[in-house]
Amino acid sequence: MPDIHIPFEHNQSAHCETGVISNLMGFHGLKVSEPMAFGIGSGLFFSFFPFIKINGIPIASYRNMPGDIFKKFSKRTGISFERHSYRSPESAMRELDETLARGLPVGMLTSVFYLPYLPKAFRFHFNAHNIVIYGKEGNDYLVSDPVMEQPTIIAPNALVRARFAKGMPNTNGRMYFPTKVPAGVDLRKAAIKGITQTAKDMGTIPVPLFGGKAINYLAKHMRQWPEKQGDRKSKLYLGQVVRMQEEIGTGGGGFRFMYAAFLREYADTYNVPELIPMAAEMTAIGDRWRSFAYEAGRAVKGRDGMNGSFDALADIVDECGYKERDFFQRLMKVKL
Repeated sequence: MPDIHIPFEHNQSAHCETGVISNLMGFHGLKVSEPMAFGIGSGLFFSFFPFIKINGIPIASYRNMPGDIFKKFSKRTGISFERHSYRSPESAMRELDETLARGLPVGMLTSVFYLPYLPKAFRFHFNAHNIVIYGKEGNDYLVSDPVMEQPTIIAPNALVRARFAKGMPNTNGRMYFPTKVPAGVDLRKAAIKGITQTAKDMGTIPVPLFGGKAINYLAKHMRQWPEKQGDRKSKLYLGQVVRMQEEIGTGGGGFRFMYAAFLREYADTYNVPELIPMAAEMTAIGDRWRSFAYEAGRAVKGRDGMNGSFDALADIVDECGYKERDFFQRLMKVKL
């Protein structure tokens, strides 16, 4: 098979899924920033499930399900796309080659752990990392990984391993690509839909497993961990909360900063000055999440973060929960 060089522009981004959306849309002629893609796709979310555990540790998530941002972005902008998953690596790689031969760059889910171009310190078992394959040189594939400064290459056997990694979620060779981007996409209308859903999800869901209430629900359980779980397990639980916040798909503070950038871009583009101080407010909330991560990390390592007090750490989480619920309830009332 001859080399394939699709003229794809790589831009480094803060988050893999939104970075892939922005880069793919640019290829198809729709200029959309990463924060705008994030806001339209309602990327900011929170959930906490104390009764569902992975490796004995309850699940806290600072984001929606992997792939949801892309699906919501596509639906709200009217973009047609294909999504495929596969039972066999042979069929997955064959269809990848066929799609590349059509001149279409391909987004796909991979496991971070099996991407050899990433530094070893960055590799861990996370099966929802989005990358773009945009061509071939010999047998090697050309990779645009949004977290990397420059494009790179990957050998076919390594790509297969990353596409078919076992675990949660099971990647199943999943890939996706836009097939039609309509002219005159109304980004403002799409962004309003994104804001409306995020505000409702974070500000009004009554069940404490989801949205802003779930943040306070996490804080409540965090206060109980030392007595109920003991010192060692409590620190394992706390460490996982921080890891989900700062490592798994950006999450916590990073998503708040991106949402603030989205609100500021929307305010400037569509002349909604009321959103400018709200963008600053969301940045401050992100700073509090980062303060929690720093102090919790010290506590996990035995360095007396917040004097090792789970109550003091839970106070910050509680504060973030109440502030976010109030923030999004007020955002629902802004005339967009």
